[in-house]
Amino acid sequence: MTPTRRLQPPVPPDDLLELDSLLDEEERAIRDTVRQVVAEHVRPHVAGWYEAGDLPVRELARTLGSAGLLGMHLEGYGCAGTSATAYGLACLELEAGDSGIRSLVSVQGSLAMYAIHAYGSEEHKTQWLPRMATGEAIGCFGLTEPDFGSNPAGMRTRARRDAADWVLDGTKTWITNGSLADVAVVWAGTDEGVRGFVVPTDTPGFGASTIHHKMSLRASVTSELVLQDVRLPADAELPGAKGLSGPLGCLDEARFGIVFGAVGAARDCLLTAIDYAGSRVQFDRPIAGFQLTQAKLADMTVEYGKALLLALHLGRLKDQHGLAPAQVSLGKLNNVREALEIARTTRTILGANGITLDYPVMRHANNLESVLTYEGTSEMHALTIGHALTGQQAFR
Repeated sequence: MTPTRRLQPPVPPDDLLELDSLLDEEERAIRDTVRQVVAEHVRPHVAGWYEAGDLPVRELARTLGSAGLLGMHLEGYGCAGTSATAYGLACLELEAGDSGIRSLVSVQGSLAMYAIHAYGSEEHKTQWLPRMATGEAIGCFGLTEPDFGSNPAGMRTRARRDAADWVLDGTKTWITNGSLADVAVVWAGTDEGVRGFVVPTDTPGFGASTIHHKMSLRASVTSELVLQDVRLPADAELPGAKGLSGPLGCLDEARFGIVFGAVGAARDCLLTAIDYAGSRVQFDRPIAGFQLTQAKLADMTVEYGKALLLALHLGRLKDQHGLAPAQVSLGKLNNVREALEIARTTRTILGANGITLDYPVMRHANNLESVLTYEGTSEMHALTIGHALTGQQAFR
């Protein structure tokens, strides 16, 4: 008979879950490395970046590139070729710092680099991927348009043939890193359907402007792209991408990182609340000793643990045989929704202090409001799951 085990309080949430027992040595090493990078290069500055509404993308990209984090789950061309689970754990640690930092890595590696890696020509790959892996070159991903977010099939950006060239016209919006990028992967409608194009941003007719006055994801550069008679050679087209399956495949890669990343934001909020509750004294004792506070902490730890275990399970499945879109939607819908609720609840424990940038919880809560709706709104992910369960299409 196995003896009853005893835990000596206080026990951190990850130790309560015995998380390390679920990870192999390499995964723990990658997690710890990324956590250290965030501690040294993000945490001391992120409140200031958020308040200023800016991010030193190029400087930070080189730092992240030197740590091997850009395109880390891709094979070759200067990329580390890690497992999907290891990449997910890296996203978790990055978003524990800030959603904008994870977004930088996600857009670079899982959208722009992945599109080139999965669908590009050998020339595209050798020209761009090694420099993007080091952070020397910044990429962006142009799919969303002002009037077409959840329905990319309605995009108005067009690519027309002119002799041997392609000519692109259109507008993209909410594009991370767009105004700083060296290369944009742009999706456009053609007479043969949706196609992707590798667009150097110094091409005549390509313009990008930064979107200001954001209340969320402020430590991130968000842009609008305008393409006016952008002339590209025939070989700028991504040869392996035909139809919407190309950009949607990239989005599933990025959404997988969000499944883990949202858990990182939740953990940062939870740890902040536990620490604060232990030191904040009301009615002559720490608020951690009150039943209502403990109930909040217990409920949040349960949801955090479930979200983390779901992320790890999906990571193992992806490493074994890949994930279906509905499985990615399951992870994003649950984990972002629960992370947002955790962020909001931790704010109540911190009271008025919770709305300041001295603590991360309101910053995470504001960021997660964007994460809830970008790369697929919660409604679209619910319908994707519903379609898988019933076989009935309910998007229209």
